[in-house]
Amino acid sequence: MAIEALVDRFLAHHATFFPVDATFMGLAGANERLPPADPEAASREAAALDALRREFDAAAIADSAGRHPARANSAGARLDARMLRGALIHARAALEHRPRFGQPSWYTGEAAFGLISLLLPSAPPDAAAGLHARLAAIPAFLDAGRRNLAGKAVPPDWCERARREAAAVQRLLAQGLPHHPLWRDSLATARDRAAAALASFAASLAGLPPADPACGRDYLALLMREVHGLPWTPEEAVALAEDAFARLEGDLERRAAEIDPARDWRAQLAALATETREADVLPRAYGHWHDRALTDATGLVTPADDYSLTFAPLPAWAQAIAGDLYFLSYRSPPALDARMGSVYWTAPAAQSVVAIKQTHATHHGSVGHHTQNARARCAPSRLARLAGTDCAAGIAFLGAGTMVEGWACYATELLAEIDDYYAPAETLALIQGDRRNAASVIADIRLHTGEWSLERMRAFYRDEAGFPAARIWGETTRNSLLPATRLMYFLGTEQIKALRRRTRLPLRNFHDALIGCGHVPVAWAAEEIERAA
Repeated sequence: MAIEALVDRFLAHHATFFPVDATFMGLAGANERLPPADPEAASREAAALDALRREFDAAAIADSAGRHPARANSAGARLDARMLRGALIHARAALEHRPRFGQPSWYTGEAAFGLISLLLPSAPPDAAAGLHARLAAIPAFLDAGRRNLAGKAVPPDWCERARREAAAVQRLLAQGLPHHPLWRDSLATARDRAAAALASFAASLAGLPPADPACGRDYLALLMREVHGLPWTPEEAVALAEDAFARLEGDLERRAAEIDPARDWRAQLAALATETREADVLPRAYGHWHDRALTDATGLVTPADDYSLTFAPLPAWAQAIAGDLYFLSYRSPPALDARMGSVYWTAPAAQSVVAIKQTHATHHGSVGHHTQNARARCAPSRLARLAGTDCAAGIAFLGAGTMVEGWACYATELLAEIDDYYAPAETLALIQGDRRNAASVIADIRLHTGEWSLERMRAFYRDEAGFPAARIWGETTRNSLLPATRLMYFLGTEQIKALRRRTRLPLRNFHDALIGCGHVPVAWAAEEIERAA
């Protein structure tokens, strides 16, 4: 079977078991459903995955005429084959070793984003019908979740995250949804039943026996090797990150001494955080630095100036929910229905200038995710156009992560090569961001190999890595749920930097070629770039 047909089969399979993902991707036909969570769902999914894997392997054996997907004569077919294999391996291993049916916040997250995906500016044309259907489906979905979780050992922080999410969705239903243009009084009965189901589900989590959140060394190593395409074992990656963590602290000390010998780097970063812009001017401030980066970076990468990004305040319907959900200010547009532009919602509170420039205008906007997502939609691999889609709890396919986050972190640092884009003190924030990402590799791996507890991970983030206190619980809990996600930022960036040192391409051509591969592991993109050189 040709790789194109296998991709079609896999996407149909994915839409069956992950319909909320399908909505975010722009895949048609799933907008009225929530995921199956009945007692036989896992076995049906496993059987379907096994059948797809047999077809993939049979194609590899039988296609001796040179059409084997992994040996195909086009970059798109090669990358599709590798992405498909990685996604099949991940999905099957997750069912066996890390089943989502045992994660309370999977149920609350899917219920939340099943609705939110239909409320966003990128919502599909049939959003109104989908909203009613998904509201009506929430009680049965959560009832299935309650039965699946009954008596199961669950890490306490996972239960707490689910309770917070359930409360946030109740606020969405009571306070937010009536402010949305899709609201109709005819939704009230389904809305009230969904709210009652959320309260009942949250209450059912009390008293579940505790469990360790670690996924185990072997599962983590499989994700790193087969899904991310990383060349390092967990132990090698920790050693690399520890060396970088120490080196980057030295870089902070040296750079701070160059800027102001009278104040150490912590004092200079603290002062930097006090230069803020109020919420009412944030759309203009975000837009200014977004436009500036698009203009200034044209010698480094071809910016996505043919696809608009509009900055606007967080809408009234979302204001009560953003803090307790994976509610992103910027989301990758649905690759299969991207239209002509995206909306970036600005924060409802004052933001520091350095965060506006580095996090919002560069990492997420301009030449970061904004340009990256635009280029990915034209990638030769079909799966690479979809894999980095932001869904209910993370990106659609984990294998996209080293490119998605590696590029955005790298691009944020790249603009330091432009004279006067960053103020001298702002370069300290770049180094500190890189240092935190290195710290996250250490924490991700040590948590999931069982060396550290969640509390030890949090102490490291607080006392050594310098994460903001308000972020630590939420970020570490999410990391415990999703192994091998937090390590992809630093390791992806490091792979891009190493590839840049090796390439003979002019810099702009290199960057365009890299993100032109789409949302694939950096290692696999590197092989295609070097193959074409």
